[in-house]
Amino acid sequence: MAGNLTRDEARERARLLTVQSYSVELDLTEGDERFESVTTVHFTCAQPGADTFIDLHNARVRSVVLNGTRLDAGAYDEEAGRFPLSGLAERNELRIDADCTYMRTGEGLHRFVDPVDKRVYLHSQFETADAHRMYACFDQPDLKATFELTVLAPADWQVISNSAPDESLELEQHEGRHGTLQAAKRWHFPATPVMSTYITALVAGPYASVHDEHDGIPLGIYVRQSLAEHLDADNIFEVTKQGFDFFHRVFGLRYPFGKYDQLFVPEFNAGAMENAGCVTFLEDYVFRSRVTDALIERRAETILHEMAHMWFGDLVTMRWWDDLWLNESFATYMSVLCQAEATRWGQGAWTTFANVEKAWAYRQDQLPSTHPIAADIPDMHAVEVNFDGITYAKGASVLKQLVAYVGLDNFLAGVRDYFNEHAWGNTELKDLLGALERTSGRDLSSWSKEWLETSWVNTLRPSFDVDAEGRFTRFEVLQEAPADYPTLRSHRVAIGLYSDVLGVLTRVKRVELDVVGARTAVAELVGELQPDLVLVNDDDLTYAKVRLDERSLATVVNGGIVKFADSLPRALCWSAAWDMTRDGEMATRDYVTLVESGIHSVRDLTVLQTVLRQARMAVQQYAAPEWRDTGLATLAATLRRLFEGAEAGSDHQLAYLNAFAEVATSKADLDLLHAILLGLNVPAGLTVDADLRWTLTRALVVGGVLGAADIDAELVRDATATGERSAAQARASIPTEEAKASAWARIVSGELSGAVLRSTILGFGEPRRVDLLEPYGPAFFAEVTGIWKNWTSDSAQNFAVGCYPTHLIRPETAEATHELIASAQPPHGLKRLLLEGADGINRALRARAKDAASA
Repeated sequence: MAGNLTRDEARERARLLTVQSYSVELDLTEGDERFESVTTVHFTCAQPGADTFIDLHNARVRSVVLNGTRLDAGAYDEEAGRFPLSGLAERNELRIDADCTYMRTGEGLHRFVDPVDKRVYLHSQFETADAHRMYACFDQPDLKATFELTVLAPADWQVISNSAPDESLELEQHEGRHGTLQAAKRWHFPATPVMSTYITALVAGPYASVHDEHDGIPLGIYVRQSLAEHLDADNIFEVTKQGFDFFHRVFGLRYPFGKYDQLFVPEFNAGAMENAGCVTFLEDYVFRSRVTDALIERRAETILHEMAHMWFGDLVTMRWWDDLWLNESFATYMSVLCQAEATRWGQGAWTTFANVEKAWAYRQDQLPSTHPIAADIPDMHAVEVNFDGITYAKGASVLKQLVAYVGLDNFLAGVRDYFNEHAWGNTELKDLLGALERTSGRDLSSWSKEWLETSWVNTLRPSFDVDAEGRFTRFEVLQEAPADYPTLRSHRVAIGLYSDVLGVLTRVKRVELDVVGARTAVAELVGELQPDLVLVNDDDLTYAKVRLDERSLATVVNGGIVKFADSLPRALCWSAAWDMTRDGEMATRDYVTLVESGIHSVRDLTVLQTVLRQARMAVQQYAAPEWRDTGLATLAATLRRLFEGAEAGSDHQLAYLNAFAEVATSKADLDLLHAILLGLNVPAGLTVDADLRWTLTRALVVGGVLGAADIDAELVRDATATGERSAAQARASIPTEEAKASAWARIVSGELSGAVLRSTILGFGEPRRVDLLEPYGPAFFAEVTGIWKNWTSDSAQNFAVGCYPTHLIRPETAEATHELIASAQPPHGLKRLLLEGADGINRALRARAKDAASA
């Protein structure tokens, strides 16, 4: 993110200015470091004679002309990324001619060279405020304007933007700033409807494409030529069409941006971005190797999430980043609703939501950096670290709870009214709540105060007495909140009673009620027989952690987890057990026992992979150190058995192998992986493709079986961008002091691209050889403040989170963190990430103490 616009500055600029249009001309034919950018912007000023500024980052400014008067280009403040504008007229025309900078971090206009064929590909990424890395603009969401674009590009390139081009003129030769240049093509994109700068877009390069049409909407999918053979366009188009049909029906308003292109771009620094009519995606969503259905489901959710943004975010946009959650929470909730109602994943989408999104939210909401969903965002630096589990997943969970409160029909009716009233404008939270209050007839002020304006997550526990016959004589739901965040909320919950009926845990009773305050009596359950399992928050209606009573936990741990007929209650029990483990109420070894006995029953691939990832984390961070190796061996034995017994060619076979490779340490296990890599005794149905080869190679590198020469040989086999990232991760995983030192030097050099930096950090932090990370706790604290100051936001965050000494679990690590904060007084964003790291250390220490006590 370029610059640091404050909320007060944005409000003042919005008070003064109304922006009508941008006309941007780019020349992408000269050089690989910079490109020519000429912007003409028309705007009015409510207070003639006033002063303001326009944003432009890391540019060489050649000329600035305001209302026919040439200004001093030397007034440009490159460090702040601003050009001052004085003495504005009522109507203004501003023209800025500059050279802007290509990026390698995924921010602004990113430039990538394909290692396969050396072709150049560009894509923009402007959220939150990086449009002014590509063109001069008033880079804030509430100064919407039309956007017209002219691009001069190499003749063999495709150029894609928010609108469809109305001209692409071939030029055999053209005159550039440096003389006569090669053949090129001039593309012109007519003015868009009004939109915020952060959703304007440019993608350019020799992309391959596939096209279709649905309900009058032209559809396009773009991918690099070297990946085109792997593009499963039919599945992407199918989900896209299902999404449009669903959203047209429930929103009552047609898609507003003409054509709809989806572009899978290299080295993208996020999952996807909702540029109007020009949606960009992480290229990993083009599957060049076999993947499980869980990843296909995740891609579908991402496609639908970005599509929902076309209405909520692009058509109607937040006024300022305080309401970022409105964009992201709404898109997350609506994407899962669409998956559940309109795609082949059906209601299983809510199981995934419970096990993935809500787990993310619960973790984020218990960190010292927790914040209300409706956050206070004083400046752009604050919003950069707020793309988190609260903004996305907790907000979506609370919207789900709101739907249970007001009813889905009333919710969607309010959303339709909101779109109709505020189309093409900017809004605040009160605008959405007002629309929902009118359609539901409910006063949502207390709901908003409880759920949107407070922090932390409540815990719900069942509390009861039974008589000699085993019937409840008292049943209550207890609600808890910590002293620092004492809010007790109103929860709409279902309570399910489950008993073993012919070997199946079957729900024999369901009660739905409002839980309010510290204790809520449930009279309807008095007189019922105590079942094998009591599940508070059955059907996952509210946002809260739940606890299992002693009998229910015993039922789950002693084989009951395999007996559910439905996936959602099983997923909720897995989530409850994981929360209890993280909170130090359940020993890590007991959680591993639960996984060992019950994981074979999980058919939902997303839940399966989530639980296996959590089990691995539990052993690596939460187990008593003296039991850690036993825990890893237990997981490895379980996964090897399941892998060897899995159905040939099944998703489970691949999922078990991937998880097994992450925990294999014994010679016998490593020998098995090596044999598969060499093509010996490969199980029936298993394809050892490029991505699986890297998974196996990395495991064997960590295990000391393979080394640098083997990584180099594998890269020769897979000389692609993905191969380069995989090789970087594998090299950083080599378990020697020399390899770690080399990886650290590459990380802190600041010379790696954003994508390779992330891969190198991931390999460097490999937890199976924590001893090799010992020197890099002090090194991290020595480097992090300088890196935060000098690197771009995305790269600095990757370092601060990924290189924090997470696996040096001892009090001294947390103490060193607080000492750095006290001495360096770091900016808010860095302080937040450091406090989160220290909290992870303290949580692990508590969990380890619980595990040791259970020995």
